[in-house]
Amino acid sequence: MSTTAVPEVAVTTVDEGFWTRARKTGAVLLALGLLATGLFGALATGEQARFTLSETEGGAALEINGTVGAILFGIIAAAAGAALLAGLPKRWFTLVLGVGLVAFVLSFLCWQVSAAPEGRNFMPLVNIVRGTFILALPLIFGSLAGVLCERSGVVNVAIEGQLLMGAFSGALFGSITGSVWVGLVAAAIGGAFISLLLAVFAIRYLVDQVVMGIVLNLLAVGVTGFLYERLMQTDAQKYNSAPRFSNWEIPLLKDIPLIGPALFRGNIFLYLGLLLVLVIHIALFRTRWGLRTRSVGEHPTAADTLGVKVLRLRYRNVLMAGLVAGVGGASYTLALYSFTKNMIGGKGFIALAALIFGRWSPTGALLAALFFGFADQLATYLGAIGSSIPSQFLAMLPYLATILAVAGLVGRVRAPAADGKPYIKG
Repeated sequence: MSTTAVPEVAVTTVDEGFWTRARKTGAVLLALGLLATGLFGALATGEQARFTLSETEGGAALEINGTVGAILFGIIAAAAGAALLAGLPKRWFTLVLGVGLVAFVLSFLCWQVSAAPEGRNFMPLVNIVRGTFILALPLIFGSLAGVLCERSGVVNVAIEGQLLMGAFSGALFGSITGSVWVGLVAAAIGGAFISLLLAVFAIRYLVDQVVMGIVLNLLAVGVTGFLYERLMQTDAQKYNSAPRFSNWEIPLLKDIPLIGPALFRGNIFLYLGLLLVLVIHIALFRTRWGLRTRSVGEHPTAADTLGVKVLRLRYRNVLMAGLVAGVGGASYTLALYSFTKNMIGGKGFIALAALIFGRWSPTGALLAALFFGFADQLATYLGAIGSSIPSQFLAMLPYLATILAVAGLVGRVRAPAADGKPYIKG
């Protein structure tokens, strides 16, 4: 009986020294807290900053003196940064970082709300929460599409094209048939069409997945733009007047203060998006399909030796991702707007950032999408109250939040090991 010697593999570890990720983050947060305490506190007025629990200025509200609030929350943010800089245990990192960031945002809002003109110096929290979820919806669907693909080992840069094709198909077929349900099915098929092209070229013909995703985005922009000019622009009544899903109110739950009006008086896309997060999370981490998907995304060769049909599973999951993203595109044209050229406006790439920020997890992607949705809604609110911040900077706010979140807050993240690597069956 012969034995085979297994060579030893040298494992190198990187000593971060004093400046660990937590300490670097703490230093940045400390600086932000000091900035908020000094600058926001100086710019805030002595007027009350009112955060109403309704959609209007009246009713119950949380009030605080603008200057006091800006300084107080700035101090809290600085204290959180100092705690991280001092070397807080790792288990407290996320909590302390979250408290610090929320405090910094509240300090900023105390300045902005208190300095707003008379009659606009209040923030309707119901509208802010509702707007956050509405603006986050395409990001939620898009990031879930990314989870399904990248957990299977296929990079999905084509989320933008899938959302756009879904929005166009929903508007076109919903208008022609006069049915929101036909529009919804058409939107899902439109997103799946882009996914099918991604699957065929990336899995069957081994084309570089990132390049293929960019090409598909350009294809979606070109096709939808051409058909928009030929059909929708010439006869909008026939081709671009799709019916809209009405809001569904859930009895009892709709009356919960703040949360009720924002979450339980929404349309089908809100409920479906939250349901899909739950279903995909459970399926991914609690079912046989989820185990096989994660194994294919980490080590497809090992999965193949255990009888998993790697290529078939990748095809199936990429197509499911397209269906999900297509429905996300329909949340524009079957709930909010008429179709316009390139109306997604980069949301697919923000969804990709939400996927990374959420560490390839459905629940993490949801929280990241809400973060970006809040940044977008905040920019809209600040513009409405006549903020002194230049409008150009407000338009940049969601994208700045994306860059800071992915580059600064995520730190080192590890994608699935086989992500983007074509599998060739031996």
